[in-house]
Amino acid sequence: MKHKKFKSGERGLKDIGWLKSNLTFSFNSHYEPVRTGFGLLRVFNDDFVAPENGFGLHAHSNIEIISVMLAGSMNHIDSLGYKEVVHKDWVQIMSAGTGLRHEEHNVGNDEVNFLQIWIEPKLQNITPRYQRRYFPEENRLNKLVTIVSNEEGQGHCWINQNAKLLIGSFERDKEVRYQLNPVNKAVYVFNISGSLLINNEEPLEQRDAIGVWETDHLHITCLTDSKFLVIEVPVNH
Repeated sequence: MKHKKFKSGERGLKDIGWLKSNLTFSFNSHYEPVRTGFGLLRVFNDDFVAPENGFGLHAHSNIEIISVMLAGSMNHIDSLGYKEVVHKDWVQIMSAGTGLRHEEHNVGNDEVNFLQIWIEPKLQNITPRYQRRYFPEENRLNKLVTIVSNEEGQGHCWINQNAKLLIGSFERDKEVRYQLNPVNKAVYVFNISGSLLINNEEPLEQRDAIGVWETDHLHITCLTDSKFLVIEVPVNH
């Protein structure tokens, strides 16, 4: 097994008042030559948006964008005609394909916290898509639940890449074994809260992450009550 740790205190920070972004990888004007992504995972931002603020209309193409809502309420308006509000425990995806425009704003009274995740697409220039799904926390107690996959289905969102995202909330001392095909696949684990032990490495504390590859499994031990996200992603196209 090979691995690389991404400590919370080593992330880049973009703070413009209404928006605080914790940047694991290079993003926009923040550039770190040794942190340009992990496999085909290109962006992982831990964003906090103040009430009555948000992202104005802007465009994307040929990227898979995933938003995992951890707190608050945020609207979504796009050029495909969708006008939605997503709340805590919702997940939304945009397969940008040939191009779309969208805007997002905090429409609640409390701060929004969401994970902004970008993954390179499998196919270029597909027809753009938007989708959202609700994953209540009580339904993922002591188990990993698939929230995004490359397969179509009613129980999760699906994207244009052979990747998978899972989330779970676990009680102290629970253990999780995650299996994967080691051929061209890697796993990125982001610890939302609590304390984890991954394959007996040093603990991951809150907002720490680890990237693991050249292995067919992960053994995750919850040292405390913990909530974490697993991203299985191709290493190369």
